[in-house]
Amino acid sequence: MATAEKLALGPARLSDATRIAQMSRRWIEHGLAWRYTPDAVADRIRDSETEVVVGRAAGRVVGFAVMEFSFDTQRAHLVLLAVEPAWRRRGVGVALFRWLEKLVRLGGIATIGLELRSNNDGARAFYEGLGFRAGERLRGYYGGSQDAIRMNWTRAGP
Repeated sequence: MATAEKLALGPARLSDATRIAQMSRRWIEHGLAWRYTPDAVADRIRDSETEVVVGRAAGRVVGFAVMEFSFDTQRAHLVLLAVEPAWRRRGVGVALFRWLEKLVRLGGIATIGLELRSNNDGARAFYEGLGFRAGERLRGYYGGSQDAIRMNWTRAGP
C-alpha cells in the first residue's frame, strides 16, 4: 500500500497538465461541464499568479493542488485539490496544502477561500481539519444544479 513517506512534492510541469486534468475530471468535476481541461491546466501552470503543486510517487502524479494568489487583496483561492484514492488518508492532501500555505505566509496573504459541493462531507471535514470554516451556501453554484459551500481559512500568527 502507498505511503506518504514515498511522496515527493514540487511545482507541476507542463507535461503534468493532462494527468492533472484527468484527475480533476474524475474526482472533482464528475457530473459537471469539464472546465479544467489539459489546456486550461497548462494555462494555470504558466500563470505567474497561480501555483500548481503536485505530489509524485514513483514518478507519477498522485495528488495535486491549484491555488490562485491575489496580492492586491491579500487573498488566495484554492481552486482544486485532489488525491488519487490509493493515496488518500496518508497525508498527501495535507502536504499539498502545507506547501501552498508556506507561499501564502511568504506572500503576506491573510485568507484563503474555496468552494466545495455542499454534499461533499468528506472534503468538508478535510478542510475543517486544516482550519477552514464553512461560510455561506451558494445555491446552484455548480452548473445551476448543485449547491456549494464557501469556506475560508485565516492565517494564525505572523
